[in-house]
Amino acid sequence: MKETTSKEKMLKKIRRALLEKRDNPYPNLEEAPLYEPYNDYLEILFAEQLSLVAGKFVFCEDEIQFIENLLVLADEKNWRKIYCWEPSLQNVLAQYEFPFYSTDKDFIQAEVGITLCESLIARNGSVLVSNGSEAGRRLSIYPSHHIVVAYTSQLVLDLKDGFNLLRTKYEDRLPSMISTITGPSRTADIEKTLVLGAHGPKELIVFLLEG
Repeated sequence: MKETTSKEKMLKKIRRALLEKRDNPYPNLEEAPLYEPYNDYLEILFAEQLSLVAGKFVFCEDEIQFIENLLVLADEKNWRKIYCWEPSLQNVLAQYEFPFYSTDKDFIQAEVGITLCESLIARNGSVLVSNGSEAGRRLSIYPSHHIVVAYTSQLVLDLKDGFNLLRTKYEDRLPSMISTITGPSRTADIEKTLVLGAHGPKELIVFLLEG
């Protein structure tokens, strides 16, 4: 008599299981949260997670404090080629006479790109971006330093919540490019040595404003 192999035994169990009808043990799996509820301040969690991936976080009570911090930062780092293409941000910078480039003139020399974002994901310190704004794809990728201006109303716990904000904002006209930025660009491909800025900005700074 031929002995049943381990493979045949396993296949028999699979066939038997497929023939048996059972109730779904997890009927609400898709709606269930991925993590335990988080009851503390989202900005604290985001700041902690952003710092863990080598990003920098600056909280500002208002636009004046934002401009003050930005002026100090630009002076410390001697930035001169600062680009901003989004009208609402341009209005803020222009109101306080902060110098910036509003077009892509001499963009190959760009040092800093200042952009808005779609949301901030507190769970992993990520910035959700898309090409739905005037900043497009280039401004968050090409310059060596990327500054993100976000508001407390854009803070969400998980990526799922970020996509819900996107659907509310764009409805059935979602942008063709949606991505998350988790800290500066990095690679350890060469001799397992971590290098920042290998494929994009070497510095990510998030300014969070009340609003």
